[in-house]
Amino acid sequence: MSEGWFFEDLSVGQKASFGKTITEADIVLFAAVTGDTNPMHLNAEYARDSVFGERIAHGMLAAGLITKVMGTQLPGPGTIYMSQSLRFRRPVRIGDTVTATVEITELNAAKSRASLRTVCTVRGEPVLEGEALVAVPSRAALAVRAAAAAAAEAAE
Repeated sequence: MSEGWFFEDLSVGQKASFGKTITEADIVLFAAVTGDTNPMHLNAEYARDSVFGERIAHGMLAAGLITKVMGTQLPGPGTIYMSQSLRFRRPVRIGDTVTATVEITELNAAKSRASLRTVCTVRGEPVLEGEALVAVPSRAALAVRAAAAAAAEAAE
């Protein structure tokens, strides 16, 4: 693989992060893609009377930054989500810079799976926390697939 990690190269404690400032456009586009048009996210007048006093970003918009880290950095390309738990701690507002961090907490060599701690922060404070389980590409599986492909080609 040109980027990311094979399962055999991972170790408990490895971390990767990505930060993004949430914009008005992000919220509108997320609402359009998901169909979540909750006025808490889109209507300033409605949100003004809420517990937050202003519009907030969709919680899953912030959570989506976790998938960016896992799919492109750690473990990286080829990673497949198996499960994810999330606990939302604080709202994310327009203009907040959200930093998503994943940390490997456990490795299952028999299944080439990794457990990760996932957290998104704003100004160092957690806005969401959770745990994820992912399947990670392995060199061993890649070698088996390559050998099978070569055998199939030779048989033709």
